[in-house]
Amino acid sequence: MRVDKMDYGVDSLIKKAGILIEALPYIQRFNGKTVVIKYGGNAMISDELKNKVMEDITLLKYIGFRPIIVHGGGPDISSALKRFDIHSEFINGLRVTDEETMNVAQMVLIGKTNKEIVSLLNQKGGRAIGISGLDGRLLECEKQYASVDGEAKDIGYVGRIKNVNTDVINSIIDDYIPVIAPIGVDDSGHSYNINADTVAGDVASALKAEKLMLLTDIEGIKLDPDSNEMIYEISKKEIHKLIQQGVISGGMIPKVLGGLAAIDKGVNSVHIIDGRIPHCLLLEIFTANGVGTLITK
Repeated sequence: MRVDKMDYGVDSLIKKAGILIEALPYIQRFNGKTVVIKYGGNAMISDELKNKVMEDITLLKYIGFRPIIVHGGGPDISSALKRFDIHSEFINGLRVTDEETMNVAQMVLIGKTNKEIVSLLNQKGGRAIGISGLDGRLLECEKQYASVDGEAKDIGYVGRIKNVNTDVINSIIDDYIPVIAPIGVDDSGHSYNINADTVAGDVASALKAEKLMLLTDIEGIKLDPDSNEMIYEISKKEIHKLIQQGVISGGMIPKVLGGLAAIDKGVNSVHIIDGRIPHCLLLEIFTANGVGTLITK
């Protein structure tokens, strides 16, 4: 018989137990709640961050959350267009999408990006199913025009959502993690490319989700871009004031306005999260300060 001195690193284990206990009130509060995650930015590019995000989402599913992923794929589309020698341009942040570009976008978003996310989630034990707005007419849309000098400009097959058929999601969400590609369909059956932030907001609104979580490549909203001081929580009224002051500007404006629209339609809270931080979803949900900006009613 061999008897060794007991040395399990008890202090370390106690700290881990403390972390779990800290998360307990949040697990109790959000058990059974729907969380819509817009997956994009650097978290889709870095293999390390990809794995961390998928681990977070799988854990959320196993402890009783109802996570839904809406993903982008702009860089993948741009790379594919370049390989096919197809010119691409943007107007007011929207990709001009002719029929040839639409075919490539649909092929990439549904056939490549979506399935890679599903595969990675399944490897983690997440039980994911990939769908797009075409499946069951999940995302019914109409043609969207860009505004240029006050006039509407035709930018091709770019869509604006008219209706989200929530029955499609509700039929699978109890057992699986839905992974949604941002392709919609109009009344004539034509496919349209839709901004992924918009899709995430509209899906969260239609489902009256508890949370809409937007993964970005920035820390969140700051009072001063050159400062390290983060705004961890902000209200609708305060956001409009910061936009008028120019504190919130550029690409952050459509994100926060989309978040406000989701809150107006029944979403309880919107989180703008730094997706460059490993396990950012868990840190945002299960810690007091989080790793981004929380927008509340």
